[in-house]
Amino acid sequence: MTYKKANILIVDDDFDMLELLQRQLQDQNFHAYKASSVLEAINILKYSRIDLLVTDLQMPQVDGRELIKYASDHYPALPTLVITGFPSIDGALEAMRSGAIDYLIKPFTKEELKNAVVKALPQNLQETTQQSAANNSISYAGIIGNSDPMQKLIDLIERVKDNKATVLIQGESGTGKELIARAIHYKGRFAAQPFIAVNCGGIPEELLEAELFGYTKGAFTGALENRQGFFQAADKGTIFLDEIGNAPMKVQTRLLRVLQEKEIQRIGEQEAKKIDIRIIAATNSDLFKMVQNGKFREDLYYRLNVVNISTPPLRSHKSDIPFLANNFLRKYGSEYGKRAKLSEKALELLQNYDWPGNVRELENIIQRALILSDDDISIAQLPDHFKYNINTSDGAFKSLAEIEKEYILKVLAYTDQNKTQAAEILKIDRKTLRNKLK
Repeated sequence: MTYKKANILIVDDDFDMLELLQRQLQDQNFHAYKASSVLEAINILKYSRIDLLVTDLQMPQVDGRELIKYASDHYPALPTLVITGFPSIDGALEAMRSGAIDYLIKPFTKEELKNAVVKALPQNLQETTQQSAANNSISYAGIIGNSDPMQKLIDLIERVKDNKATVLIQGESGTGKELIARAIHYKGRFAAQPFIAVNCGGIPEELLEAELFGYTKGAFTGALENRQGFFQAADKGTIFLDEIGNAPMKVQTRLLRVLQEKEIQRIGEQEAKKIDIRIIAATNSDLFKMVQNGKFREDLYYRLNVVNISTPPLRSHKSDIPFLANNFLRKYGSEYGKRAKLSEKALELLQNYDWPGNVRELENIIQRALILSDDDISIAQLPDHFKYNINTSDGAFKSLAEIEKEYILKVLAYTDQNKTQAAEILKIDRKTLRNKLK
């Protein structure tokens, strides 16, 4: 009997034990997440699909018993296996009462661990053929991942792709809002029709109206010919209005008419023309707050917000990072004629990072690392802010004279007390240097 690649969360404050358990579980075709504290474990539970929780009891600050109670209340279907190096009948009974289904005492063998995990896993994870990690990955119109947030996102795209309901995509920068808009269009039955993407924040306000709606010859200074706008160009298809929150009020008013009447009017033209178009808008701003502050039309907001899609930030689906990273390695590897893979430690650092720039930041990091690497990518090719740092500042501000003294002594040490060379580096003469040293 073999098993699907279940996601197992291991919680223990002993880093050596975490590494050992992860290796043993991976050898048995399980995927293991590691957490060295209860708070870290809770964060993983919130944003990842976990099939089994394996936790120690004795941990500093918040202990394993509280984690078991938390999981029992928030994730009642999640089975829990307890491991501990401090066996006691009372501890076992308390853990079982809190929601644990089994109890494993350290030290235990690899076979004992496997038997306990198999016993604790839900029956629906059993199957007669072994699955590979590739079968769990998802690539949907360029959207990559197999986490719950990404599966929910893809399910929503499937529901809206074949109709022309207006869609509002909201999310942080770098989460792939245009990629989602393109997936809606090219996966649906209107894929053969035009898809026009417009960055409302990248076109000057005084030009945006003319670019969107078009104009007639002589409508304004510089209008030397009749010109159709983006809306007409996207007729029968989809127009994607990125950064819609940057649209000026005049454009918002005209856009409302497009949504209400399904018609446009070029600047300088009296006659309105009907159009058959799907509008997808996107923003990283809080449009509702902008409405409250009078910076965005309320009626337009509700017209745009027929179907709302929230793009998940990368920190909420870190389990997709290996798939995304490998995709970018293939993409840029082909471009640069390089083949490389991530070291285990490098991947661990990527998964521990919070990614304020989201998938776009991950892509840039992989591209940079691939350029810098001669072989496979290790932690040496990752920026310093990904690595553990200690604040060496004592918190006190120093005078300019103190800072100058420290720097001069540092330069002297570098030149092995060669005052002539130090003076050249400092861009001062030897006499000035001697005076400062006194």
